[in-house]
Amino acid sequence: MKVCVVCDVLGEENNGTTIAAMNLIRSLKAKGHEVKVLCPYSDIYANQEGFYFFKELKLPSILQNIIKKNNVVLGKPDTKLFKEVMSKCDIVHIMFPLFIGPKAAKYAKTILHKPVTVGFHCQAENVSSHLFGLMDSKRFNRAIYKYYYRTIYRYADIIHYPTFFIKDTFEEIVGPTPGSVISNGVQSAFVQKEVEKPENLKDKKVILFTGRISKEKSHKVLIKAVSLSKYKDDIQLVFAGKGPRENEIKNLSKKLLTNQPIISFYTREELIDIINMADLYVHPAEIEIEAISCLEAIRCGQVPIIANSPKCATKAFALDDRSLFKVNDPNDLAKKIDYWFDHPEELKEMKEKYSSSASQFDFNVCMNKMEKMLIEAIEKNKTM
Repeated sequence: MKVCVVCDVLGEENNGTTIAAMNLIRSLKAKGHEVKVLCPYSDIYANQEGFYFFKELKLPSILQNIIKKNNVVLGKPDTKLFKEVMSKCDIVHIMFPLFIGPKAAKYAKTILHKPVTVGFHCQAENVSSHLFGLMDSKRFNRAIYKYYYRTIYRYADIIHYPTFFIKDTFEEIVGPTPGSVISNGVQSAFVQKEVEKPENLKDKKVILFTGRISKEKSHKVLIKAVSLSKYKDDIQLVFAGKGPRENEIKNLSKKLLTNQPIISFYTREELIDIINMADLYVHPAEIEIEAISCLEAIRCGQVPIIANSPKCATKAFALDDRSLFKVNDPNDLAKKIDYWFDHPEELKEMKEKYSSSASQFDFNVCMNKMEKMLIEAIEKNKTM
């Protein structure tokens, strides 16, 4: 099978969409399929076989500043490149509904008559959170979903939904779709193991959150909750990630916290050790399609505390109410943090249960399902 993977965003593997794209690309190659990748230019992939690059898209300054803050480069759609690469492939899989994705879907389906699958990796709120207070506007977010459908998803033979949550959210607005629900999967390297804390953390209660430092991830809620905890002087926050809101959370932490958070981007090997070293994992994000980072922590035996947000799929990973807190409520989160630190035996017992619960998200199982989805789309297209 010859697969063309189209990515609006592809750079450092420090965000969920890039990680999901590269995981799929590597998995398909490992299974013996030929993969051609269309994406904006990146030094990271410049010398890798099978990568084809769009020129950088220049936007109005106000939008360009938002893109720059998020450390991404966007490409300019190019129909000549579409034709050159897509025409040689059996199927086109599109990762993202930004500028390239919609043009690629329409060209592949209406001009080349290729089977098309499209991933659903971007909630409406991931867009509206950057647009001056529109994140909580139901009307605006519904308009974004309708725009998604009109410009890209109506061309899909199959839509890849990482969770039933986002499938239900989208279909409630646009109606039934040809969807396949498949997790992006947790790599087998994420396992539970004994990791000693370094000397500077031995007397600390380490709380970890993994993810981009952006508005919708709600880091501020966690910082405020720690400041309200009876263990606040003993808690060390670790934020494994980078992003545009880093200075804001540093400034808030200086005002509220005894111990300033450790903020860094880690390699996968380093991250696995940090997850296993931590005492608790907290996921305060208000908006999330799947949160593989939370699943990785759970697979390593971490007991999570997750925001019970109507806009977030992650809450489905909680095994009971002890692992849920009221969204955007630091007081309730502080109570849950204190509960687990007050009950170390319960915490120890639940670590094993959580680790076992994540086995259904095994990476290889999920990638086998993705391969079958692509084959199904090819067969479906033959009958049309």
